[in-house]
Amino acid sequence: MIYQERKNYLEKLKKSIKNHENDIKKALYDDLGKSKQESYMTEIGVVLSEISYMIKNLKKWMKPKRIKATLTTFPSKSYLFPEPYGKVLIMAPWNYPFQLVFAPLVGAIAAGNLVVVKPSEYAPHTEKIVKTIINEVFENNTVEVVSGDRVISNRLLDERFDYIFFTGSEKVGKIVMEKASKHLTPLTLELGGKSPAIVINQKDLRLAAKRIAFGKLINAGQTCIAPDYLLIEETLVNDFIKYFDEAVKSFYIDPIFSFDYPKIITDTHYQRLLKLMENQEIIYGGSISQNKIGPTILIPNENSEIMNEEIFGPILPMIKIKNIEEIHNYIKEKPLATYLFTDDKKIRDYIIKNVSTGGITINDTLMHFSNHHLGFGGVGKSGMGKYHGKHSFDTFTHYKPVLIKSNKFDINSRYLPSDEKKERFIKRILK
Repeated sequence: MIYQERKNYLEKLKKSIKNHENDIKKALYDDLGKSKQESYMTEIGVVLSEISYMIKNLKKWMKPKRIKATLTTFPSKSYLFPEPYGKVLIMAPWNYPFQLVFAPLVGAIAAGNLVVVKPSEYAPHTEKIVKTIINEVFENNTVEVVSGDRVISNRLLDERFDYIFFTGSEKVGKIVMEKASKHLTPLTLELGGKSPAIVINQKDLRLAAKRIAFGKLINAGQTCIAPDYLLIEETLVNDFIKYFDEAVKSFYIDPIFSFDYPKIITDTHYQRLLKLMENQEIIYGGSISQNKIGPTILIPNENSEIMNEEIFGPILPMIKIKNIEEIHNYIKEKPLATYLFTDDKKIRDYIIKNVSTGGITINDTLMHFSNHHLGFGGVGKSGMGKYHGKHSFDTFTHYKPVLIKSNKFDINSRYLPSDEKKERFIKRILK
């Protein structure tokens, strides 16, 4: 696609999303119980901001980039030509069923690809409005939506694509990667993992508790970068619980009966979370009602299952620590995100240097995700590749190297037959 075609699609997409804003909010409420504000803040607004940034910068990004030449290629000119991969498969999850379809889609279209989108079958109301918008905006099979369950997903993965972008669990990510390997298809995996929040040597504990509550309870904890568990200096525990409760009541009054507090997506996920709570020492919350679980803090038992899998719910295991080095007893894999609350620069530097993680936010939660200049993605078991802003354009673009050699003169030393004089010349250049 030429520049104007890509730009037109992005502008039409932005207009269509704005026109369907109320329909999107209703769909997200029907699927996940999200409030209008949360729907706009975490789904609609994120996508609109991404589109605006793409439109503003697209022409510049699409231009071939002149690259510095080297002595070995003299005389010549070198360039990187951005070109689309071709046909891209985007597989989206249920927890942010609007944002996680359109955020990568915007990057794929900006880069000039054709796209097949597979929304999650667990968010059927959102899938319906996703289809409506895509059919309204795109033509000539530029973007195709494929509906269905895991059987359909497996069939799609058996097809040959030029790039795959998957957001979901580590378990399914392994299947996607295995399938992609059969066609040597490059891919991005946006997975999850157990993202820790660490509170140590923190004076403003009230604000720390408020920000941890915010990050944990958005979408009822069904967020891949939600604080999964809390490592907290033991002297701060009682005050933290007090301030956490204060924050919860300021957000919802009573979460279980609040229209601002989302539900757990399916009964299967709801029952899984209830099982994780069994036989644990609940020290705050724990209320349940009709696929809603209230904000909960618990002390996990030794070898508890809740510390072995990503929670994906509003349950916060709390573990007391005495010093920063103890975190290595609990951070076993490379998490998607790490959150540190401290006033101590030495502790901050220690975490940055010693914890391998997809991203870090210090003295807040989630917010590194919102800066499209940073890029977002995991490392190790939490994923590979990144997107947002220019990183999205780069993810869906092959930068094709092109070297144009001059014919004005030729360096004979590179040609056979070999002799000592030629080798001495080569050694002066390649050293």
